[in-house]
Amino acid sequence: MNIATDSDVDAPHLPQQEEMPFALVQGTPLTTPPKDLYIPPDALEVILEAFEGPLDLLLYLIKRQNLDILDIPIARITEQYMDYIEMMAGMKLELAAEYLLMAAMLAEIKSRMLLPRPPSLAQEEEDPRAELVRRLQEYERYKRAAEDLDALPRLEREMHRVVVAFEDRQVRSVPPTVSLDAILASFRDVLRRAEMFTDHRIQREPLSVRERMSIVLERTRPDQFTPFAALFSPEEGKAGVVVTLLAILELLKQHIIDLVQNDEAAPIYIKLAA
Repeated sequence: MNIATDSDVDAPHLPQQEEMPFALVQGTPLTTPPKDLYIPPDALEVILEAFEGPLDLLLYLIKRQNLDILDIPIARITEQYMDYIEMMAGMKLELAAEYLLMAAMLAEIKSRMLLPRPPSLAQEEEDPRAELVRRLQEYERYKRAAEDLDALPRLEREMHRVVVAFEDRQVRSVPPTVSLDAILASFRDVLRRAEMFTDHRIQREPLSVRERMSIVLERTRPDQFTPFAALFSPEEGKAGVVVTLLAILELLKQHIIDLVQNDEAAPIYIKLAA
């Protein structure tokens, strides 16, 4: 009897992932770098210092060596400046015309300082470095001011505007109904003030509820609120305020006026009914 071993049985074919190409050259994938690949020595260079102009470069050279800006050694600064210009030219960077103009200015200042001058003219002639020093000081002030402004918090950088949208909601508060207790409480205050003007003179006061209703209607408006207490005259005494209250109640009964109160402890107002 023959016994089949594992080697006699064909293993199932499992798919395998192919090696990913690291580059495509003219549509041809490359999985291994070519052996004859030539990389020039200056293929990758990193420039750490970036200057915004010749004055920025000069200020950097002066501060790097802790030199006095009022007593610039022109020979040393000119030499370092020209070294930087030659380095930029060697790196095939496009030189701005202002860099070349500053190089010519440094050369002129250096030549003026090297040329001998008569003693009589040496005292009257201004220092050739004076104009350059003035421009450097002015540039340094503006640069420091720009750095201070850049350090301030800026919108969309350190601060971000938050906009929250609210739905258009209209809240309508309905004034509560004026209760009889609130009317009586307000009337008690009027009576208390009316007692201060009472006297013992006996006379007949011609008081009419119908006439007082007309007076109340004259003092109220449909587009404004009149305080309830303002319709009473304490000088008339108890009889006068009672007639005024009866006139107000009669007008309410006939739905000619409305009483309005924001809450239970708020004052009462009267206005003509719509």
